[in-house]
Amino acid sequence: MVVNIDRLSSKRTTRFKASEIRELLKITQIPEMISFAGGLPNPLAFPVDIIHECIEKTFQKNITHALQYGTTEGLAPLRSALAERMKKKKNIHCELHDIVITSGAQQALSLIALCFLDPGDTYLTTVPAYLGAIQAFHAFEAKCESIPMDDQGIDTDSLRRNLERLRRTGIYPKFIYTVPTFQNPSGITMSQSHRKELLQIASEYDFLIVEDDPYSELIFKGDFIPPIKSYDTKGRVIYVSTFSKILAPGFRLGWLVASREILDKIVQAKQASDLCTNVFAQYIASEYINGGYLDMHVEKIKKLYKRKRDVMLEAIKKYFPPEVTWTIPEGGMFIWVTLPKSIDTRLMFPKAIAKKVAYVVGEVFFPEGGNYNSMRLNFSYPEDKIISEGIRRLGEVIHDELETSYQQNAFPPEGV
Repeated sequence: MVVNIDRLSSKRTTRFKASEIRELLKITQIPEMISFAGGLPNPLAFPVDIIHECIEKTFQKNITHALQYGTTEGLAPLRSALAERMKKKKNIHCELHDIVITSGAQQALSLIALCFLDPGDTYLTTVPAYLGAIQAFHAFEAKCESIPMDDQGIDTDSLRRNLERLRRTGIYPKFIYTVPTFQNPSGITMSQSHRKELLQIASEYDFLIVEDDPYSELIFKGDFIPPIKSYDTKGRVIYVSTFSKILAPGFRLGWLVASREILDKIVQAKQASDLCTNVFAQYIASEYINGGYLDMHVEKIKKLYKRKRDVMLEAIKKYFPPEVTWTIPEGGMFIWVTLPKSIDTRLMFPKAIAKKVAYVVGEVFFPEGGNYNSMRLNFSYPEDKIISEGIRRLGEVIHDELETSYQQNAFPPEGV
């Protein structure tokens, strides 16, 4: 008898969706394809020599411990180094016992969902939103309420209106998810005043804030804005960050900062998930920070990515039609592009692939759909000359699409 996997699978698996971006990575393997799709760090941003040195030190000092099981909370020297650095760099006052090391920031988001979302629960997110977070929360059968962004990072008036509407129907959201600094996918940064106001609103309506902060180290211009967590005096903010953008994503190392009550739940959930995070990678990361390498290397990454952003912005100005608008991020890895409403970027995508250039359609970053005329472009990964050529190709596709839409509007089908 053939096994009927669908009958045996849990109902939850019917909600699982493949990541559109991960699926896109298969397309980018096509020869001569120029991809702005994946949110990949540039290989030049990997501190290969430093990692080699950290591995050698780990072998010399701690190899037997590094190859052994570790505590669920994570390696104490690494957590201590992170706590000290967050006090110094981000004004987040915490100690090592306030931190749990996770298998990338993605695991942190999944653990938060596991601990706080029951089927049918509601969470909030600013939109456009990071696709990995949408996937993590959706897998736990939660309902999403989208809050629009503005040039201040979040439309707080809309947030209040939505909270009042939900309250009238007896719905009380568990948390709001946000990437306040150089947001993925938009590149927008939430203002300091809106960060404080968001914390105040969370207190008034009694929900948590999940602050995802992978990009704030990658600042090109402007003043540092402290994380929302730095203003948190009541344990209402769960702060998540990662080594993926400042060391290497292959290590799969992230961390989570929260109150003791929250961390107790997170640790128990993690014990059921993977027992502990990659111990060997934690020792390398500990050497990386304690050896004084991190700050020095971040400066190199910032210069590299700023140059690539500038190359992409210059090419966009040169090759995109005047009807197109885009964000100018002051850090991070992404530019958000908005096309005229007559263009659907999903329908345009096969034409871009035919021109050997790829992007991410904006629609996938909206849990409730919509925003068909937008796209996300990544500037951190491609080579400089490839960026210019890829934007030239994409500009041709957009020009052709606009011309087609103009002709259709000028000569509608008979009978219309």
